[in-house]
Amino acid sequence: MSISKLGIKIDVDTLAGYCQGVPALLQVLEEQAVTASFFLALGPDNSGKAIFRVFRQRGFLQKMLRTRAPAIYGLKTMCYGTLLPAPLISAAAPELPARIAAAGHEVGLHGYDHVRWHDQLFRLPAAAVSREIAAAQEAFAALLKRRALAFAAPGWQCSPASREALAAQDFLYTSDTRGSGPYFPRFGQTVSPLLEIPTTQPTLDELLGLDGCRPRDFSNLVLSRLSPTRPQVLTIHAELEGGPYLDDFARLLRCCRQQGVEFFRLEDWARELLQEPGRIPTAMVISGRLPGRAGTVSCQGSMEATTS
Repeated sequence: MSISKLGIKIDVDTLAGYCQGVPALLQVLEEQAVTASFFLALGPDNSGKAIFRVFRQRGFLQKMLRTRAPAIYGLKTMCYGTLLPAPLISAAAPELPARIAAAGHEVGLHGYDHVRWHDQLFRLPAAAVSREIAAAQEAFAALLKRRALAFAAPGWQCSPASREALAAQDFLYTSDTRGSGPYFPRFGQTVSPLLEIPTTQPTLDELLGLDGCRPRDFSNLVLSRLSPTRPQVLTIHAELEGGPYLDDFARLLRCCRQQGVEFFRLEDWARELLQEPGRIPTAMVISGRLPGRAGTVSCQGSMEATTS
């Protein structure tokens, strides 16, 4: 019997998501016997600076209101980096990454300063991009006594400079884009040697409230897109699915279990794929818009020939 496969990718953007959302998600994952891939932002929580996206990103204000972001994130988080100092996420619960790993989950990086990468990546010089990655690795190593093997770009923002810096720092794979399946990213004539495993499913924060979409509707959509012929990657956020939508996430996992869905960690899939790198296709990275999402994200273009 063919089995649908789903990788759960958990992005942790903020101090609240790290300290409150992660422990809540760990409990639900344990109850459902699911292993997942956590990606942690470990630098300063500058969430308050995201408000300036109102002036730069079409649809940002509407999305904030539609998803009730102020109520979800809280006033304190929305003031970090502006009216309040930006707290260092990694210092708040230094034991937490080891706890995640001990539970059998993958632990990777979601950048250092999440807002800075999300909003400024394409304006940062190459040296500054490398410093962001190096700072994240330093924080990670201080907590887990080893380097991270995986990186997931904040806001699905990647550039030629970021891909070059990540490849130079010996990551196993990345999850920087939105797309349909694993590939080697191409920028112009340059192909990155670093495997990319994109997010293939929409996210709750994108569709919530859009055309009346409720959490149950979102779960039904995720389930409908599962296929035994192509593994899927769903990104959730510790601030949402680990917060007010925790019960909805638990319900989604139960439904997946009832349908016989097999869960996988992205690292394990990456290692399997890299046993035969010549079978992995390349694809151009393009800038695109997604339903319900403000601004643009880095997306996978059409699949091209394999590297063999």
